[in-house]
Amino acid sequence: MSDKGRHAADDAIGKGKEAAGKLTDDEKLENEGKADQVGAKVKKAGDSIKDAFDKATDRD
Repeated sequence: MSDKGRHAADDAIGKGKEAAGKLTDDEKLENEGKADQVGAKVKKAGDSIKDAFDKATDRD
């Protein structure tokens, strides 16, 4: 799986944890899910920067 795919999966897992935490009234699980989502978003931003750099330098 590519990095982008892994980061999307991390985001989805985080959303699932957050939802499960809300349903079960488990604040720790909910917060863990939110943290996973933030981590995935940071990684996605890194991917975007890398893609922009590659495009600007004609790398593939």
